[in-house]
Amino acid sequence: MHDIVIISGSPSVDSRSQKVLGYIGDRLNEKGLSIGHISVRDIPGEDLMFGNFNSPEVTGTSEKIRNAKGIIVGSPVYKAAYSGVLKSLFDILPKDIMKDKPVLPVMSGGSISHLLALEYALKPLISTLKGTTLKGVYYLDSQIDKTSAFPIQDEELIQRTEVQVEELLGKMGVEGVFP
Repeated sequence: MHDIVIISGSPSVDSRSQKVLGYIGDRLNEKGLSIGHISVRDIPGEDLMFGNFNSPEVTGTSEKIRNAKGIIVGSPVYKAAYSGVLKSLFDILPKDIMKDKPVLPVMSGGSISHLLALEYALKPLISTLKGTTLKGVYYLDSQIDKTSAFPIQDEELIQRTEVQVEELLGKMGVEGVFP
Protein backbone atom coordinates (compact mmCIF):
# COMPACT_ATOMS: atom_id res chain seq x y z
CA MET A 1 0.00 0.00 0.00
CA HIS A 2 1.24 3.45 -0.92
CA ASP A 3 0.56 6.74 0.82
CA ILE A 4 0.08 8.44 -2.55
CA VAL A 5 -0.48 7.04 -6.02
CA ILE A 6 0.54 9.23 -8.95
CA ILE A 7 -1.38 8.59 -12.17
CA SER A 8 0.14 9.84 -15.40
CA GLY A 9 -2.23 10.31 -18.31
CA SER A 10 0.51 11.09 -20.80
CA PRO A 11 0.88 8.67 -23.70
CA SER A 12 4.37 10.08 -24.35
CA VAL A 13 7.44 8.75 -22.56
CA ASP A 14 9.10 12.17 -22.60
CA SER A 15 6.29 14.54 -21.64
CA ARG A 16 6.33 17.64 -19.50
CA SER A 17 3.44 16.48 -17.33
CA GLN A 18 5.22 13.16 -16.73
CA LYS A 19 8.39 15.02 -15.76
CA VAL A 20 6.49 17.21 -13.27
CA LEU A 21 4.72 14.19 -11.75
CA GLY A 22 8.05 12.42 -11.36
CA TYR A 23 9.53 15.47 -9.68
CA ILE A 24 6.63 15.73 -7.23
CA GLY A 25 6.86 12.01 -6.50
CA ASP A 26 10.60 12.23 -5.87
CA ARG A 27 10.14 15.16 -3.47
CA LEU A 28 7.46 13.28 -1.54
CA ASN A 29 9.56 10.13 -1.46
CA GLU A 30 12.48 12.16 -0.05
CA LYS A 31 10.14 13.23 2.77
CA GLY A 32 9.51 9.59 3.69
CA LEU A 33 6.18 8.99 1.97
CA SER A 34 5.52 5.82 0.01
CA ILE A 35 4.74 6.70 -3.62
CA GLY A 36 3.21 4.42 -6.23
CA HIS A 37 3.24 5.25 -9.93
CA ILE A 38 0.68 4.35 -12.57
CA SER A 39 1.11 5.31 -16.18
CA VAL A 40 -1.41 4.84 -18.95
CA ARG A 41 1.53 3.47 -20.93
CA ASP A 42 1.69 0.51 -18.53
CA ILE A 43 -1.81 -0.68 -19.44
CA PRO A 44 -2.02 -2.70 -22.66
CA GLY A 45 -3.71 -0.67 -25.40
CA GLU A 46 -6.03 -3.57 -26.17
CA ASP A 47 -7.32 -3.55 -22.58
CA LEU A 48 -8.00 0.16 -22.82
CA MET A 49 -9.62 0.04 -26.27
CA PHE A 50 -11.86 -2.93 -25.59
CA GLY A 51 -12.68 -2.25 -21.94
CA ASN A 52 -11.00 -5.31 -20.46
CA PHE A 53 -12.01 -4.67 -16.85
CA ASN A 54 -10.50 -7.95 -15.66
CA SER A 55 -6.99 -7.77 -17.09
CA PRO A 56 -4.23 -8.17 -14.49
CA GLU A 57 -2.92 -4.67 -15.25
CA VAL A 58 -6.35 -3.08 -14.78
CA THR A 59 -7.16 -4.98 -11.57
CA GLY A 60 -3.67 -4.20 -10.23
CA THR A 61 -4.16 -0.52 -11.05
CA SER A 62 -7.53 -0.54 -9.31
CA GLU A 63 -6.00 -2.12 -6.23
CA LYS A 64 -3.21 0.47 -6.06
CA ILE A 65 -5.70 3.33 -6.28
CA ARG A 66 -8.15 1.79 -3.82
CA ASN A 67 -5.41 1.33 -1.21
CA ALA A 68 -3.85 4.78 -1.54
CA LYS A 69 -4.50 7.51 0.99
CA GLY A 70 -4.18 10.26 -1.63
CA ILE A 71 -3.90 10.56 -5.39
CA ILE A 72 -2.20 12.89 -7.86
CA VAL A 73 -3.54 12.77 -11.43
CA GLY A 74 -1.68 14.48 -14.25
CA SER A 75 -2.20 14.89 -17.95
CA PRO A 76 -1.12 17.10 -20.80
CA VAL A 77 -3.89 19.13 -22.39
CA TYR A 78 -5.10 17.67 -25.67
CA LYS A 79 -7.83 19.49 -27.58
CA ALA A 80 -9.02 21.38 -24.47
CA ALA A 81 -9.17 18.29 -22.23
CA TYR A 82 -7.10 15.51 -20.65
CA SER A 83 -5.62 12.77 -22.81
CA GLY A 84 -8.00 10.28 -24.37
CA VAL A 85 -5.97 7.39 -23.05
CA LEU A 86 -6.45 8.67 -19.48
CA LYS A 87 -10.21 8.73 -20.08
CA SER A 88 -10.01 5.19 -21.45
CA LEU A 89 -8.26 4.07 -18.26
CA PHE A 90 -10.75 5.82 -16.00
CA ASP A 91 -13.63 4.34 -18.00
CA ILE A 92 -12.62 0.79 -17.08
CA LEU A 93 -11.94 1.44 -13.40
CA PRO A 94 -14.66 0.91 -10.78
CA LYS A 95 -17.04 3.88 -10.65
CA ASP A 96 -16.16 4.77 -7.04
CA ILE A 97 -12.44 3.97 -7.15
CA MET A 98 -11.45 7.34 -5.64
CA LYS A 99 -14.25 7.53 -3.08
CA ASP A 100 -13.43 9.95 -0.27
CA LYS A 101 -9.79 10.27 -1.36
CA PRO A 102 -8.17 13.67 -1.83
CA VAL A 103 -7.02 14.08 -5.42
CA LEU A 104 -4.61 16.71 -6.70
CA PRO A 105 -5.16 17.37 -10.43
CA VAL A 106 -2.15 18.51 -12.46
CA MET A 107 -2.11 19.56 -16.11
CA SER A 108 0.37 21.03 -18.55
CA GLY A 109 -0.36 22.85 -21.76
CA GLY A 110 1.07 25.06 -24.45
CA SER A 111 -0.78 28.25 -23.52
CA ILE A 112 -2.70 29.90 -20.72
CA SER A 113 -5.86 29.53 -22.79
CA HIS A 114 -5.84 25.81 -21.92
CA LEU A 115 -6.02 26.51 -18.19
CA LEU A 116 -9.75 25.82 -18.07
CA ALA A 117 -9.17 22.19 -19.06
CA LEU A 118 -8.27 21.65 -15.43
CA GLU A 119 -11.60 23.05 -14.21
CA TYR A 120 -13.96 21.86 -16.92
CA ALA A 121 -12.46 18.53 -17.92
CA LEU A 122 -10.11 16.87 -15.41
CA LYS A 123 -11.84 17.87 -12.16
CA PRO A 124 -15.28 16.64 -13.31
CA LEU A 125 -13.70 13.36 -14.42
CA ILE A 126 -12.17 12.89 -10.97
CA SER A 127 -15.52 13.73 -9.38
CA THR A 128 -17.29 11.01 -11.36
CA LEU A 129 -14.94 8.53 -9.67
CA LYS A 130 -15.97 10.04 -6.31
CA GLY A 131 -12.61 11.70 -5.63
CA THR A 132 -12.39 14.90 -3.60
CA THR A 133 -10.61 17.32 -5.93
CA LEU A 134 -8.24 19.97 -4.72
CA LYS A 135 -7.54 23.26 -6.48
CA GLY A 136 -4.87 21.75 -8.73
CA VAL A 137 -1.90 23.15 -10.60
CA TYR A 138 -1.60 24.11 -14.26
CA TYR A 139 1.85 24.36 -15.84
CA LEU A 140 2.71 26.12 -19.07
CA ASP A 141 5.01 24.06 -21.25
CA SER A 142 7.41 27.02 -21.27
CA GLN A 143 7.73 26.72 -17.48
CA ILE A 144 8.95 23.11 -17.63
CA ASP A 145 12.43 21.96 -18.64
CA LYS A 146 12.13 18.29 -19.61
CA THR A 147 15.92 17.87 -19.54
CA SER A 148 16.45 19.07 -15.97
CA ALA A 149 16.30 17.10 -12.72
CA PHE A 150 14.37 20.13 -11.43
CA PRO A 151 11.87 20.61 -14.26
CA ILE A 152 9.78 23.44 -12.78
CA GLN A 153 11.65 26.59 -13.77
CA ASP A 154 9.50 29.27 -12.13
CA GLU A 155 9.98 29.88 -8.38
CA GLU A 156 6.38 31.06 -7.90
CA LEU A 157 5.14 27.90 -9.62
CA ILE A 158 7.32 25.74 -7.36
CA GLN A 159 5.72 27.46 -4.35
CA ARG A 160 2.19 26.96 -5.74
CA THR A 161 3.00 23.30 -6.34
CA GLU A 162 4.26 22.87 -2.79
CA VAL A 163 1.17 24.58 -1.35
CA GLN A 164 -1.11 22.25 -3.30
CA VAL A 165 0.90 19.16 -2.34
CA GLU A 166 0.83 20.31 1.28
CA GLU A 167 -2.97 20.65 1.04
CA LEU A 168 -3.20 17.11 -0.32
CA LEU A 169 -1.09 15.84 2.54
CA GLY A 170 -3.17 17.77 5.07
CA LYS A 171 -6.33 16.09 3.75
CA MET A 172 -4.52 12.78 4.26
CA GLY A 173 -3.65 13.71 7.85
CA VAL A 174 0.05 14.36 7.14
CA GLU A 175 1.32 17.82 8.07
CA GLY A 176 4.46 19.90 7.61
CA VAL A 177 6.24 18.06 4.83
CA PHE A 178 7.33 21.10 2.85
CA PRO A 179 8.91 24.18 4.43
